[in-house]
Amino acid sequence: MRPANLVVIMSDEHNPWAMGAAGHPFVQTPHLDRLAAIGTRFDNAVCNCPICVPSRASFATGRYVHELATWDNAIAYDGHVPGWGHALQRTGHRVDSIGKLHYTNAADPTGFDRQYLPMHIYGGHGMVWGALRHGEADFTERAHRMMDPIGPGTSKYNIYDDRIATAAENWLADAAAHPTDRPWVLYLGFVAPHFPLTVPQEFLDMYPPAAMPAPRLHPKDGHQRHPWLQRMHDLHPVDDAMDDARRKLATACYYGLCSWIDRQVGRVMTALETNGLNETTRVIYTSDHGDNIGARGMWGKSTHYEDAVGVPMIMAGPDIAAGSVCRTPVSLLDLAPTILDAVGETPTGWAENLPGRSLFDIAAGPADRARMVFSEYHAFGAPSAAFMLRDGHHKYNHYIGYAPELFDLDADPGETTNLAGDPAFSATLARFAAALHDMLDPEDIDRRAKAAQAALIERFGGPKKAADIGAPGATPAPD
Repeated sequence: MRPANLVVIMSDEHNPWAMGAAGHPFVQTPHLDRLAAIGTRFDNAVCNCPICVPSRASFATGRYVHELATWDNAIAYDGHVPGWGHALQRTGHRVDSIGKLHYTNAADPTGFDRQYLPMHIYGGHGMVWGALRHGEADFTERAHRMMDPIGPGTSKYNIYDDRIATAAENWLADAAAHPTDRPWVLYLGFVAPHFPLTVPQEFLDMYPPAAMPAPRLHPKDGHQRHPWLQRMHDLHPVDDAMDDARRKLATACYYGLCSWIDRQVGRVMTALETNGLNETTRVIYTSDHGDNIGARGMWGKSTHYEDAVGVPMIMAGPDIAAGSVCRTPVSLLDLAPTILDAVGETPTGWAENLPGRSLFDIAAGPADRARMVFSEYHAFGAPSAAFMLRDGHHKYNHYIGYAPELFDLDADPGETTNLAGDPAFSATLARFAAALHDMLDPEDIDRRAKAAQAALIERFGGPKKAADIGAPGATPAPD
């Protein structure tokens, strides 16, 4: 495979099924669909932690959250652990970023020659209140405000995404005018479809709220949440403040934002073509995690169901099979070796021991549905650590102090029936449990995360003060 330039596009909170290319019956994403048509889509892709900051630390380094100790949205990547950006810098490649990174700050050496319009954790400390996982503060009112504002309009996030796309267009024009000896890498970090669920009217018009489906598996319709999930909801009861009309409006706005981010991807693709870069540049599109979109009465991320832990993953450009769908499970960890591979670098040093594999190698081989991918969650709302192992057939959710979940993804892609107590699946359950314990000590990881968060809260003056430290909702867009 010949070395080529690379554009990595990461959106925020994009449900893996909310694309036409993924088979959604009405979500309109023509530019992502085109990207999939000229490239390869990975239909079993997951993040390694279903919340922004830890997920992005894993993406930056190719390492698991428990290795990095980036447990929540107040413990961000600071460049201390080497990542793919550092490897590119050492080998003489230009590597720039535009938009949201959600690292500690712009001054830390996180592997970029230059950061344009960077967004990092608020105040350099992030959401300290998110480390309060055990009811030390009442977040009910804050939860009820999560969906405000909502509806038609233009949010600061919409403005920010537009600025990111414009900066990308200018960057690509400059790159075409000033070619380099070695391939370059450009990272683009958009914020849609992350809440606030405010979307320009033309995009909301694509999704009349009254026509939206009701959220799946909603407790008001008789669904009983898993006890771990119920505890999370009790601490942050977003859905309790919503009626059916508002749920449908939220769904419509979310899908509108999916079409909005698709528009920005289209602008980037047009810029590549206009500047004659499409024959020498590969593109990867993904997201840092998904979104529940009201399933099980949950909004946002923070669960290991496919809605939230799954991510879109599309790769297109020179030497990539067109119109292909890869069934092998993959994760964001696989992007570190992929990025090095794309520009012609062989992993050395830190990169030799990465747990991920290049997506180029994975896509070129036969489907390996036995491959396991891993995610973990230790952040806000979680009464205890949650771990996920998934192959191409089954999903295993392991909760400290709670019964596990097991789903047959072939027969039950919506994860409606927990098979953990079914004797017919006891061998499968035991196999996943053994694989998890071979990988790590779940109880020890849970203790480590809680101890680190307790120390963080103490540094900021205790639970009462910590409850008010950090952006109350989404991280503000930079001015």
